[in-house]
Amino acid sequence: MGELRLGPLLRYVDGTSATVWVETSRPCAVEVRCADGVVGTARTFHVSGHHYALVQVTGLTPGTTTAYEVYLDDTRVWPEPDSRFPPSVLHTPAEGDEVRVTFGSCRWAAPAADEKDPVGPDALDALATRIAADPDGERPDVLLLVGDQVYADETSDATGRWLAARRDLSEPPGSQVADYEEYTHLYYESWLDPEVRWLLSTVPSCMIFDDHDLIDDWNTSASWLADMRATPWWRERLLGGLTSYWVYQHLGNLSPADLATDPLYAAVRAADDATDILRDFAERADAEPESVRWSYRRDFGRVRLLMVDSRAARVLAEDERAMLDPGEEEWLRDEALTDRESYDHLLVGTSLPWLLPHLVHDAEAWDAALSRGERGGRDGRWARFGEWLRRGADLEHWAAFPRSFADLAALLAETGTGDGAPATILVLSGDVHHAYVAEPHWPDGEPDARVLQLTCSPVHNSVPASIRWGFRLGWSAPARAFGRLLRRHGRCERPPVTWRRTGGPWFGNQLMTLTLRGRSARLRLEQARQDGSLGEVYGSVLAP
Repeated sequence: MGELRLGPLLRYVDGTSATVWVETSRPCAVEVRCADGVVGTARTFHVSGHHYALVQVTGLTPGTTTAYEVYLDDTRVWPEPDSRFPPSVLHTPAEGDEVRVTFGSCRWAAPAADEKDPVGPDALDALATRIAADPDGERPDVLLLVGDQVYADETSDATGRWLAARRDLSEPPGSQVADYEEYTHLYYESWLDPEVRWLLSTVPSCMIFDDHDLIDDWNTSASWLADMRATPWWRERLLGGLTSYWVYQHLGNLSPADLATDPLYAAVRAADDATDILRDFAERADAEPESVRWSYRRDFGRVRLLMVDSRAARVLAEDERAMLDPGEEEWLRDEALTDRESYDHLLVGTSLPWLLPHLVHDAEAWDAALSRGERGGRDGRWARFGEWLRRGADLEHWAAFPRSFADLAALLAETGTGDGAPATILVLSGDVHHAYVAEPHWPDGEPDARVLQLTCSPVHNSVPASIRWGFRLGWSAPARAFGRLLRRHGRCERPPVTWRRTGGPWFGNQLMTLTLRGRSARLRLEQARQDGSLGEVYGSVLAP
């Protein structure tokens, strides 16, 4: 009999349809049976000895909440026997419904229940506990996980022991993951956490990768990439990372309409073994990143989400350096500006913050100038220092791509100005292990929409004292003055916008929630407490 190895994960939901992702122990037929009689069915597909299905459920009724069960070859496998959680449900929105979006990033897997948690309570565990205690109460309509869902380069002690039983850890990459099979173990460790497993079965989710899903500082620079490609173990890490990301995260981001026209998904489902198909795809994604789009759009009523790939879509040549390749830039522009009158709020999800503390922004712009040879040429000592600093201090956010930073500022202003402008444009990010709110201002005139940078991380990770001190200092007046000196030394252009911090910084394991109704928007930041609950630490009306 087939077993449910992982999942179910509820991924896409609209008024009449949903998708549910599972991993099973063997090939089988997977059914999602809803309490109202609606059934969705899919056969599993095979990748590297593992079996998966993405079940599409259609014919749902808008504005309803329906419990569902999962069957493998006519045997029920979800809910689990004697589950302490309420039934998993499909909640379909009705036209005009309030939209609640919860987001965060950077989650180490929680340890076993009998082990001490070295980084404090998990915010996703706390969210699951609250929803389970009051299943008819407030819950997100979607959970946005904006990077570092797994840590390929910072594994737990338990995973280290599992790896040591599999291979010699004295050989590179040591206790980091090496291939697809080891990536599957990371997802088991993270998503089999009982609270998180149930949460992901009953709250729809959208995901995007960041660097630790592959490796710290992934695609920092052209020279970084050349060094990694010369490393013997990198190719298998890359192929395992991108293939597993497509299977475990990206596939569920796609709508049924996208899935119906996706040739890769069709080829995977048709193959007896899709391993080589996906490895070839991962090879192409690395060699020709402009040929693959990881970014995607989702609509939630009158809320538009553009989830932007700010890792794999980079142009790394110093004289052309950009956060997004030309095709990605065009996609983002088209999706933001097309049919503006059809949405009231634009959410731009990018794992890396657009607006940073001022000193950090200026340091990244200065370092980018040094690295491209503004002081002493491309082969000079300042350029070598710039590359060393860029890698050592993680100076590779939007500020480290000055043209892309300016282009995004211009696009947000254009999107937010004139007839059809949305009420808010909100840039949702993580990565930097603290939370804050920052508001930009355009010297030549403000857009009609309110534009904000909302940054929230970590969900469950460490926040060293150096990070707390550094980011607090980065917003200060002395830091801004020092940043201006760095910009002057690097001959950097003045940023096209100014900005101020209007909330934070906050440190802890935390989640932000947006509540959007009509043209109104409210924000709430909650942190996980030692008792396993979530406590509000900040609330604000973003648009009345």
